[in-house]
Amino acid sequence: MRGASPDLVRRALGERDPLPGTAGFAGELDGRLVRDVLGRQPLFSERDDPERWSFDHRDLDDPVAVPAGHARETTGEAAGDDERVWSLPDPPAATDRDAALERVRDAVFDSVRSVDDDGLAVAFSGGVDSAVVAAGVPDAPCYVAGFEGSHDVAAAREAAAAMDRDLAVVELTHEALERAVPEIVAALGRTNPMDVQIVLPLYLLAERVAEDGYDRLAVGQGADELFGGYAKVQKAPDDPRVEAETVRGAARELILTLPDQLERDLLVLRAAGVEPVAPLLHDRVVSAALPLPGQLLVDGDRRKVALREAASGVLPESVAEADKKAVQYGTYASRELDRLARQAGFKRRMENHVQRYVESLVE
Repeated sequence: MRGASPDLVRRALGERDPLPGTAGFAGELDGRLVRDVLGRQPLFSERDDPERWSFDHRDLDDPVAVPAGHARETTGEAAGDDERVWSLPDPPAATDRDAALERVRDAVFDSVRSVDDDGLAVAFSGGVDSAVVAAGVPDAPCYVAGFEGSHDVAAAREAAAAMDRDLAVVELTHEALERAVPEIVAALGRTNPMDVQIVLPLYLLAERVAEDGYDRLAVGQGADELFGGYAKVQKAPDDPRVEAETVRGAARELILTLPDQLERDLLVLRAAGVEPVAPLLHDRVVSAALPLPGQLLVDGDRRKVALREAASGVLPESVAEADKKAVQYGTYASRELDRLARQAGFKRRMENHVQRYVESLVE
């Protein structure tokens, strides 16, 4: 069992408690494979033999992921059957603004300050998410990846200076992208460009962190989903990318996409040689975020209102209020992978030209 003791998971199963106070877990327990409600640890079994299982799909011939919040029987007539045992809570919106903010503040900083900094580095983009994580581990070194001149490198330099933190810049190159793509595809079992573009800078950053002697990487994953960091949440219900009629409903839609994203990120980080640490995805933070009303998620053009309010007084204002781009755009990874595809003859007029290029590198 990874991420929690067997006794704790057994108790969570008995009580049907989806948020029992962990940062996620997965593994085998009493003849069943179990994975936490947000899928913060990936877990797979062999399609025709669920007694064969692994945390890495590459260990299996025909792997099938255990869905988040489910238990999979490994033996008997029901072998391979999945049962949903945990569902994400759906509490009513909090009505006391100050109490909701205090709960978020306590949960976030209790979580980040409880992180052991031994062997730890921080993935630092200069946004409020990674800055909050970095504030909890003041002695851990900070790293940013990106092409020179990219938004993330500039923002991280400014934020690190404001926070008086040293910063290592992992400069991305075309050669590094071409080398990393097949390794990422092998780790993921996916070739779709969006996934590859998102994790390219993360993978190359993590490789550098491992080379420098660190075996754990603190990341700000989950904050955008939990606290309303996406433009499509801000624009709900007018954005066709979400079905919800409210900002709060749109945020929940995004939270429910976390299992697939976290599986992707964790597999890539482990392939690069580090173990991810995601304090903003701890159960206590999730519990504090779920009841947030829409106005504490988005207020006009200001997103992640509650997280920014929690960070005020801890982070410099310029950092707490900083906007950030999605990692694939802020690092130029998406732009430069597209450039490489076109240079290799995969023109934009061709359908799925970047995916074709990715597949050509794998071949």
